[in-house]
Amino acid sequence: MPRKIIIVADPGIDTAFAVALALNDPNLEVVGLLPTAGNVNSEQATANVHTLIDVIDPPKWPRLAAALPARYDADGIALHGPGGLGGVTFPSATRHTLHPADKVLCELAHENPRQVTVINLGPLTTLAAAIDRDPTLPAVLDQTVIVGGCWNVPGNAGPVAEFHVHLDPEAAKRVLHGELHPLLIPLDVTRKLIFSPSDLLELPNPDSRTCQFLRKIVPFGIRASSNLYGIEGFHLKDVLGTVAVAVPALVSSEPRYVDVETRGELTRGMTVVDARPTPALPPNSRVATSVSVAEVRSYILKTLKQAT
Repeated sequence: MPRKIIIVADPGIDTAFAVALALNDPNLEVVGLLPTAGNVNSEQATANVHTLIDVIDPPKWPRLAAALPARYDADGIALHGPGGLGGVTFPSATRHTLHPADKVLCELAHENPRQVTVINLGPLTTLAAAIDRDPTLPAVLDQTVIVGGCWNVPGNAGPVAEFHVHLDPEAAKRVLHGELHPLLIPLDVTRKLIFSPSDLLELPNPDSRTCQFLRKIVPFGIRASSNLYGIEGFHLKDVLGTVAVAVPALVSSEPRYVDVETRGELTRGMTVVDARPTPALPPNSRVATSVSVAEVRSYILKTLKQAT
């Protein structure tokens, strides 16, 4: 039986890859695809989620929603392009009378008690709002996976802050203290998943809607990564959120107590991992420490080869 997942996404390029894999993996059932501001603003995130579903057109459509109003002090346009999807415009019709993403998340969790895994691929604003809306949510979810934070590597939104956590550190703090005991996949691990330009432009099954879509959006990311970071290729960071649920054995983790700095002038948004031999508090998360990169690549190719 496929595993039921809810994806909370701020669709940029790597997020689109992660969603495309989930929608094409027969072992996963995406019951909800919920937008959040992050790489793009709330309105654009809602539109991008609809674009993903319209373009890929999976056999079974997930519940959609409207992103919560949010204004952050940064975005991902420089890396992901105008609109977030590589600067490419796709025809898409946003549905009317959409419910807010936090409400839909709670409804789906209660409709499928202890069966749903939430994969959070953006700032944690929506997940924190869902817990505020329904304090029983942690008890009815099966698992939570969060792509975010950094431990022993520099940040990508400041010296020690990762982008998703940096945008809304207060929300991240509430989620980590919210009894979810999530799997946290930090930059230490996600940075290992870099694909070369040829990997990204020569996808299998070139006639499929999914691969045609991905090939249109990645060129901007490749150019931006070269200009911004001096690297040849593109990091598919958010893909590890999907992989951690689809093939859990590929991501190793260890239990840790994790908190978020919300007040530091230089450290706001820093994820603080207590790695002492005898921490003061029990673990509230599992922190990913390594990933089998070659096997992740194999999973991606296999899934895209059978894509619609």
